[in-house]
Amino acid sequence: MSVHLQREIDRLKRQLLSVCALAEEQVHSAVRALLDRDAELAERVEKRDVEIDQREVEVEEECLKILALYQPVASDLRLLVAALKINNDLERIGDLAVNIARKAIAFANLAPMEIPFDLAGMGEKTQAMLHDSVEALVNLDPALASKVCGRDHEVDRMKHEIRKKAESLMQRNPAQIPILLSLLAVSRNLERVADHATNIAEDVIYMAEGRIIRHGTGDPQ
Repeated sequence: MSVHLQREIDRLKRQLLSVCALAEEQVHSAVRALLDRDAELAERVEKRDVEIDQREVEVEEECLKILALYQPVASDLRLLVAALKINNDLERIGDLAVNIARKAIAFANLAPMEIPFDLAGMGEKTQAMLHDSVEALVNLDPALASKVCGRDHEVDRMKHEIRKKAESLMQRNPAQIPILLSLLAVSRNLERVADHATNIAEDVIYMAEGRIIRHGTGDPQ
C-alpha cells in the first residue's frame, strides 16, 4: 500500500468512527429521554440529526475519492465497500434515534404513567449490541462481531413479547390505545437499530475475513 493511500484510509477510519460515536450517543440520549420523560433531551436528539447526515455525506465522499484515485484491491477494497455500507447503517440508526426522540416528546407531554413493558431492558440490549459492533469495528474483531450477530434474536424476542402485551392491554383498555401504539413503535425502532448493529457486525467479518455471512452464506469472496 502506498503512503498516500494509507494516509487516506486512516483518515476515512477516523471519520467513520466519529459517525459511530455520534450514532451511539443519539440512541442513548433518545432512550434516556423516553424513560426520563425528558422532552428537552429528546429535542436535542432531533436537532443533532443533521450532524449525522453531514458526516455520512463526508464519509461517502471520502470513500468515492479513494476508489477513484487509488483503485484499491483486496483488503483495502473490502474495507471501502464495508465502510460505505456501515456508513449507511449509521445514518439509518440516527434516523431511528430521532423517531424514538419524537415519541419521547409526545410521551413526556402526557399524564405520568408507568411504561407497562420492558422498553428499558430492550433499550439496554440494543445499545449493547450497537456498542459491541462498533468495538468490533475499531479492533477489527470478527469474533466479537459474530457474538453481536448471535444476539439479534434476543431483541427480536423482546419486541414480540412487547407487541403481545400491548395488544392485550389495548383490548382491556381502549383509551390507552394511542400511547400503547406509540410505545410499540419505539420497540420497533429499537429492533431496527439492533438489525443495523447486526449489519455492521456482518460487515466487520467481511472486512476481516472476506466472508459474506448475510442471508446465511459464509463463503469467502
